[in-house]
Amino acid sequence: MNKIYLCAGNKGGTGKSMLATALIDAFLQRGVEPLLIETDDANPDVFKAHGERIQCAALSLDEADGWIELVNSLDKTRGVPVIVNTAARNSTGVARYGQTLKSTLGELGRTMVTLWVINRQRDSLELLADYLDAMPAGADHQVHVVRNGYFGSAEKFQLYNGSQLKQRIEEGGGLTLDFPDLADRVADQMATQRLTIQGALKEMPLGHRAELIRWRDEAFKVLGQVMT
Repeated sequence: MNKIYLCAGNKGGTGKSMLATALIDAFLQRGVEPLLIETDDANPDVFKAHGERIQCAALSLDEADGWIELVNSLDKTRGVPVIVNTAARNSTGVARYGQTLKSTLGELGRTMVTLWVINRQRDSLELLADYLDAMPAGADHQVHVVRNGYFGSAEKFQLYNGSQLKQRIEEGGGLTLDFPDLADRVADQMATQRLTIQGALKEMPLGHRAELIRWRDEAFKVLGQVMT
């Protein structure tokens, strides 16, 4: 309950927001209300969808003040799981100010869990390598890689699958997770109308709901590996 989950990737379009949405829902299915911290001020879709359902805060991690406020928020909500939806441009802020958070994890009594979402392009891996240099994995920081099924099956992520980076992740105790693909027509409606998963299950047509339930169940199983 005292973990911080960073849905990260440092580039747009990899699926960070969908991962954050599924993680929020996975906690709610367990009867736990997490705190959402939205750092993507350009496209704060997760914040706008969930703002009336769970505790939410919007911060910028481009500057030192945002990291200070993040630590203060974590201090005020001890015992509550926190989900941070990061902005695509966040690599510079992490490199400059990430230590502000990492140095306080022990005092906060929290563990950080980074869920790094990749597509099949090389820059996803290069950005991950930079992130690991700035925020290395350790006893207080777990780093897992999420292969987003939207970009194809696990076998198609050849650049990552055969990389030294994958070996580095796994030697550090990290996992490689396969996040399921959701049919475009369902995902597009959720994004356009800024629906939560629970809201979509009330409003969508039957066929859409059936697909969403299938995807939700698969996502729940995958995320369960890092939630316990």
